[in-house]
Amino acid sequence: MSVEHVEEIEGGGEEAVSTMAAAASTTYAIAPGVRLNVRSGPGTGYPIVRVLPEGSRVAILCQSPGTTVAGPYGTSSIWDCIGSDEFISDAYVLTGSDGYIRPRCGS
Repeated sequence: MSVEHVEEIEGGGEEAVSTMAAAASTTYAIAPGVRLNVRSGPGTGYPIVRVLPEGSRVAILCQSPGTTVAGPYGTSSIWDCIGSDEFISDAYVLTGSDGYIRPRCGS
């Protein structure tokens, strides 16, 4: 997701750019010892596009509901968008919350 896309969604302006910059500068740890599948959409039925190595940290651009997954940080139907068409289950990301921490994708 590019900054231009976020501006279009959020109405543009410096505030949208600042919000996107803050999101990109905050990273979250993937569960220790986990190599995490990155999928093309918010669910286990989407193809794997790459695998994050152990010890990875990710910036969450937006979040979307999807397939429910049980992981080290509980059971969640929230999927974190970490890049263009790149989603990971929030159940494997240490966000400090059981709910949404970023805006919903596409809203």
